[in-house]
Order: sequence, then C-alpha cells, then structure tokens
Amino acid sequence: MFGRGKQTETESDVLVLREADVIAASVRRALAEAGPEERPGLERAVALVAEAAGASDAELRARWTRDRLAAAGVEGPYDSVPAVKALREAVPGLSLLQAVRLTKEAEAHRTG
Repeated sequence: MFGRGKQTETESDVLVLREADVIAASVRRALAEAGPEERPGLERAVALVAEAAGASDAELRARWTRDRLAAAGVEGPYDSVPAVKALREAVPGLSLLQAVRLTKEAEAHRTG
C-alpha cells in the first residue's frame, strides 16, 4: 500500500493489493495432491485464506496502518496526532490527508 500523486478531498488514493485468490488456488492445489497426514493442516489453511479474502478494503487498510503504527511504537489512540506523525515518518511520501484518513480508519476498525 502506498500513497501516490496529488489527491482530491474525496479519494484516499491508497492502493489495496489483494492476492488471496492466488494464494487460495495454490493451497487448494496442494490440498488436492496432499497425503492423509498433510490434509488437516492444508484444510485449515484453505479456511484461513478464505476468511482473510473476505476482509473489506477498509479492514485491510486499517490492518496495514495498525501494523505500521505498532512498528513505530504507537500505543495510544490510532487517530491521535502522534499516530499521524508516526505514520508519516514510517511511510515517506504519505500526505497529511492520507495519514489522517488512514489513522481514523484504523481507529474505527480497532478491535480491543
């Protein structure tokens, strides 16, 4: 994920990459060729990939943002000024508007 170019007030201009379908196909192929001892683990992997594929773009952006904030040592609210600052420092080129929107989204999708 990254920000790019000039952005308007209505778009966040952050690209969400999804590769769950490619991963799911690979795991399903492995499952089809697996022996009995490998099947339980691969069946669980298929279920986990399917669950991850069901995440919305907003959930993926929130997870991405939370990961960067955690790596930067941010412990307070995700939509705080220190969090916005930390995110911009962690992701050079991210605009203030993008950082604010991403941190607000991360806080809105906070789980616990």
